[in-house]
Amino acid sequence: MNQTRLTACIAEVGAARHTPAGVPALDLRLEHESSVEEAGQQRQVKAVLKAIALGAVAERLGRQAVGSRWCFTGFLASPRHGRHVALHIQDFQQD
Repeated sequence: MNQTRLTACIAEVGAARHTPAGVPALDLRLEHESSVEEAGQQRQVKAVLKAIALGAVAERLGRQAVGSRWCFTGFLASPRHGRHVALHIQDFQQD
């Protein structure tokens, strides 16, 4: 199963674009910060990750403010020629 749920802030939004098939696409950079328990101790966690949204989700996300905080759901995948994993956003809602 490849399902991800992450609360994060929109740190950066790329220019709106379209895929070769004409589907709206948006590249983003998300920043996450939280506290989790690991091995019986609290740990501060920070993460910055690339994300992509397509279709109606990209259009909705493009109207949101940089710095706003959301709960994102989607899946993780590496681009064809990329080395880093990106979150493919399938939906988002107010945190």
